[in-house]
Amino acid sequence: MREWSDSDRAPYAELNGDPEVMEHFPSTLTAQQSDEMIDRMTAYWDQNDFGLWAVERTDTGALIGFVGLMMPAWQAEFTPCVEVGWRLAFSHWGNGFATEGARAAIEFGFAAGGLDEIVSLTVPANQRSVAVMTRLGMTYAGPFDHPKFPVGHRLRRHVLYRLTRP
Repeated sequence: MREWSDSDRAPYAELNGDPEVMEHFPSTLTAQQSDEMIDRMTAYWDQNDFGLWAVERTDTGALIGFVGLMMPAWQAEFTPCVEVGWRLAFSHWGNGFATEGARAAIEFGFAAGGLDEIVSLTVPANQRSVAVMTRLGMTYAGPFDHPKFPVGHRLRRHVLYRLTRP
């Protein structure tokens, strides 16, 4: 896990353009949207002293996605909060990278960040992410309607998981 660099832009755009990776998001992203997201993630780090790290394989140095902590910018009954999240290239799923990175981000949040609680959320159909949350020791806190999606949207219903400081 490391800071973002300009060399990350092409591989990050490639993973955001993959329908498999973006199945539980509104749509795939263009290269420009991916670049703008990297810019936002870098600025978030500068403003908050935490954020989403670029994740690379130690054996190849290849960028495989992101993992880290962010505060959702939208309002819900459980916000404000800090969320642990991840997005990895499909070819790297199933290797434990999301769990390993999220565990490191959580440790950072509790130790350096002084957080008392970290949450994670996804749509119920995203069973791979739910499995990561479970492996992290997070507890199911229930469903909620994501305020960024209109009533009837396929992604409106989400599930919330919580983890408190040990």
